[in-house]
Amino acid sequence: MRIVFNLIIGLCIAACSTRAYETITIKGSDTEVNLALDLAETFMMADESVSIAVTGGGSGAGIAALINQKCDIANASRPFKTAEITLAKERNIAVTPIIFGIDALAFVTHPSVGVTQLTLEQVGNIFKGEITNWKDVGGKDATISLYGRQSNSGTFVFVQQNILKDEYANYMKQMNGTAQILEAIKTDPNSIGYVGIGYVVDKNGTVMEGINTLAIQETEDALAINPTNIQAIMDGKYAITRPLYQYINGTPSGKTKAFIQFELSPAGQAIVQRNGYFPITPKYKKQNSQNGL
Repeated sequence: MRIVFNLIIGLCIAACSTRAYETITIKGSDTEVNLALDLAETFMMADESVSIAVTGGGSGAGIAALINQKCDIANASRPFKTAEITLAKERNIAVTPIIFGIDALAFVTHPSVGVTQLTLEQVGNIFKGEITNWKDVGGKDATISLYGRQSNSGTFVFVQQNILKDEYANYMKQMNGTAQILEAIKTDPNSIGYVGIGYVVDKNGTVMEGINTLAIQETEDALAINPTNIQAIMDGKYAITRPLYQYINGTPSGKTKAFIQFELSPAGQAIVQRNGYFPITPKYKKQNSQNGL
């Protein structure tokens, strides 16, 4: 009886050892990490022969990991920098970009600040340190506290390049992640920070309590649009949107290709939406198709 039992165990071990099993490593953008986790968990439920590990660390960390061949997919909320492109070429990394979602960047304050909307110019001047008191933009008489990401963050770079077009104020507190920014905003009565919209709106469309999400005017004469207004963003009326990137080395194949195809499928794009982000547009679909996806 014992011999039969041992034989059965041996056959099971042999069968398990011969099963095709593939691991995918994803690293990078803090904005994208929760979304990527949701997509990975759903994909693994349907395909038990793949294991997907997802970690954050910022867009720069993800891109560096791809260049150093330490991950299969780099999450990034920004394009490659010139120096990164050069380094990738030097190391024979054929960078292939995929766009799998769209983010609306939200500027958030403590509710007691007393400001409900700002122009893009005012936002830039606040983060550059040219506006330092809330009363100068219609709020209470209090010194503005700035919260942002660290320099390896794609969101840090996006805000700097597209809104400030200059350096951040040297007193801005640089936080390790988006969740830390939100926790700081909730406890600092004079605070302002920036986060991806997926961190503000939950899967049911409910806006997080304890923070105020600012409506943004592209110019002084433009309509102020709040990023929690999903329809306005879908209609292209909100001024601060950006593509969410994933980068791979070369042409995707195997489980990596299958996972990316799932992300871009109707089922994957529904997960993108339930995480508070937006599905890719025809323009980005065309770009992806040119990369074989």
